[in-house]
Amino acid sequence: MAKWEPVLVNGQPFAAGVVSVDKPPGISSFGVVQKIRRLLGVKKVGHAGTLDPFASGLLIVCAGRAATKNIDRFMSGRKRYRALIQLGVETETQDPEGAVTATASVPKLDLAEIDSCLRTFVGPQLQAPPPYSAAKHKGKPLYFYARQGVLIQKEPKAIEIYGITCIGYDHKSHQLDCEITCSRGTYIRVLAADIGKQLGCGAYVHELRRTGSGNFTVEESLSGEVLDAADGLELLLARMIDIEEALSRCGAEDEV
Repeated sequence: MAKWEPVLVNGQPFAAGVVSVDKPPGISSFGVVQKIRRLLGVKKVGHAGTLDPFASGLLIVCAGRAATKNIDRFMSGRKRYRALIQLGVETETQDPEGAVTATASVPKLDLAEIDSCLRTFVGPQLQAPPPYSAAKHKGKPLYFYARQGVLIQKEPKAIEIYGITCIGYDHKSHQLDCEITCSRGTYIRVLAADIGKQLGCGAYVHELRRTGSGNFTVEESLSGEVLDAADGLELLLARMIDIEEALSRCGAEDEV
C-alpha cells in the first residue's frame, strides 16, 4: 500500500472515525497515532490529550480530517485517573523515568491524615506545566529544552480537581493509591509532587492510568497491543465509531 493511500472499507476509501485505545506503558501517544496512521493509510490522525510514555490507559484517537477538526471537543471532558504515588522520593521528571533528585523519610500516616491532605487539593486552582512536558515554548515541547538542561517555567493555568480519593496506602512501600477526577490540562505529576510537599516528604507518580475522558472509558477501548497484530487493521476498524456517534458523547457529563 502506498503511503497515505486509505484502506478500503466496504469498497470505499476510509474517510474518518474515532477510536478509543488503551495505550500500554512504554510507548508515546504519538507512537500510537503513527501505528494507526500506517494501518489506515491516512495522514490526518491525532489524539485528544497526551499520555506520558510511562502511563497507560484511555487515548482517544481521531482519524481523518472530519475527525481531527473536532479534537478540541473530545479533549474538553473531565479526565479520570488511577495514580500510584510514591512518597519519600522526588525525581527530575516527577515520574519513574527521571533520575532521583531527593529522598526523605516519610512520616507515619493514617488514612484520616491522608484524606485531610488530599481534600485540600480539591477545587479550582492554578497549575504550571512541568519542565518535562509536551507543553510548547517557541514551537518546541518543554522536554526538548529540559533534556538540554534548560528548565522553562511557563505561566500557571487554571485547572480544577473535582475529586481525589485514597484507595489505599502501603505503610511499608509508602505508596499511595488514588483515584482522581480533574479538568483538561491537569498534570497529575505536578499534583503528586504537591501532595508530597504538603506531607513534608516529597513524591512522584510511580504509575498512572487514565480510566476515562468525558463519556469515553478505558473499559470500552481497543488494546493498543493489538495494533501490531496480523489482524490489527481488522480489529481497529471493528472498534472505530463514526463522527456523529463520537460527538454525541461530548458535553453532558461535564455539568454533573
